[in-house]
This record gives sequence, C-alpha cells and structure tokens, in this order.
Amino acid sequence: MTDERDDDRHEFSAGQGVDADYEEFTLDPEEIDADPNTVDPVDSRVLTDILDRRNVESDAIDVERLMDVGLSYMGINRFEEATETFERAAHFAEEDSLEAQEAWVNKGAAHAELEEYDEAIGAYEEALRIDDSSEHAATAETNLAYALWEFGRSEQALEHAERAVETDPRFAEAWYNRGFMLVERGLAEDAVTCFDNAIRLGYRSAGVLEEKARALEEAGEHEQAEEVAERADEIRREAEGQMVEEQTGQAARRTVARAGRRGGRRQAAASGRGVKRERGETDRGPARSSKGEGPEGF
Repeated sequence: MTDERDDDRHEFSAGQGVDADYEEFTLDPEEIDADPNTVDPVDSRVLTDILDRRNVESDAIDVERLMDVGLSYMGINRFEEATETFERAAHFAEEDSLEAQEAWVNKGAAHAELEEYDEAIGAYEEALRIDDSSEHAATAETNLAYALWEFGRSEQALEHAERAVETDPRFAEAWYNRGFMLVERGLAEDAVTCFDNAIRLGYRSAGVLEEKARALEEAGEHEQAEEVAERADEIRREAEGQMVEEQTGQAARRTVARAGRRGGRRQAAASGRGVKRERGETDRGPARSSKGEGPEGF
C-alpha cells in the first residue's frame, strides 16, 4: 500500500552541474582592486586597504597628496590617523628622498602632539639621517630639540637647538627654542640675544616677549623686562579682541544663513579651517606645542 504523503512529495531538480571554470567557494577576502586616483584617501574605510604595499604599486601613490591628507588630519586634531598617514607617505616616497624626509618630520610632529616623544625622536632622527643639510633639516633639528626636552634629555636638546639655528640662521622659531632652553640653563644674556633674533625675523607673539621678559629679569635688567612684559600683555589683549571679533562675525554669518531658508532649503555659512601646505614647508604650524610652558616645536 502506498502512503499518500509519498504521492504529494515535491520532486526537486537534480540541477545541471557546474561549468568547468567554476571557482570554488572560499572565505578568504577578495583582492583589493581600487584605483587610488578615484578613491578619496581620507575615507577611513578604504585608506588602509588601497595603500597596502601588497595591493598598490609605489608609483601609483601620489605621495604629496598623501602628505596633504596627513596635514588635514593634523588640522582637525586626528593625530593618530596623521601618524599612520605620514608613515605610509614615507614608505611610498622614493627612498631617502626629500619627500620621505618631509614625511618623517611630519610624522614626528604628529607623535609630539600625542606626547609620544620617544616615537617623535625616532622620526626626527630618521629625517636627519636622510639629509642633515636639506631645506627640512632645520625643522627636524628644532623639533627634535623640543621632543628631547620634553623627554627629559635637556643637554641633547640644547645641542640640536643650536644645530637648528646653524643650519638655518633665518629660522625664527628655532631661535626661540634655543632661547628658551638657554634661560632654563641659566644663560639669560645669551637667551635674550636668541629672542631678539626671533623677533627680528618676524616671530613677535606674546609668548616670545614673555620669555624675553623672563630672561631680562634673570639677567638683572628689571626695567627693560617690565617694558617687554607690558608689550606682551598688549599683544595678548589685541589677539583676544581679534578672536572675539572673529567669533562675533561667525555668529552673524550663521544668523544670516538661518534667515536665508527658502522652500525648505537651508543656506549654510561654512567656515572651514584647514592647514595650508606650501612647497618646501613641513610641519611648522601643526607641530606647534599647545602648552603654555616649554619650548615650542615647529
């Protein structure tokens, strides 16, 4: 006797098999086939993959653009991403080239912002190994001095601060760093000369004048120290007033933007802040220390 359920059972197709060129199933990830010229390198979802040496040839990478990406990260305080980006730029640049040196200097600056001074020191030393007399050498020297100082190696820091001004006597920020360290070592008169050089070369911030006033005070020039300190206060007040004006102007633009809505569309007044990078410049802006005390790294 036949079971009625057998009569109702569905008959499945046996299929036609697979073609000869059928690829077997695998859990291994497929190879990346991305063109770095068509993919935004800031996109964190693809940056690591498209720049992996296993997937992209070195000559397919625009190293200068990659360094611009790193500086953009610096401009928005994403220093971890900046260190990774600069390291990739250094690796993809031609070996021991000026671009590679620039990338190492910038990598050191990003580490310094994270207070990873040991890593910063290593990056600056690698930059100087490539060329200790190039257009980036003075920046590497003064940044190395700053990192060594923060790392507690003050004697070596002063040596590199001196090398920085020897390499580029017109590097104002390097003169400031050297002056700061000389004050800390009790060489106030020499420090005043360094600060004067920095000011003469265009570095006239309130911080520089305050350090000069401190050096003058320790050198016994009390009256002159007071005058310089007063000028520093004036500059600081002017800067604060300018900042208030800028913030007020931005608020006014935002008000205008809100009033500009038409038909559900909002007109936004964007005020983007980025890092301008000119050819030959490295990390003098982004690498600057945000601390109130200590030498400034540029």
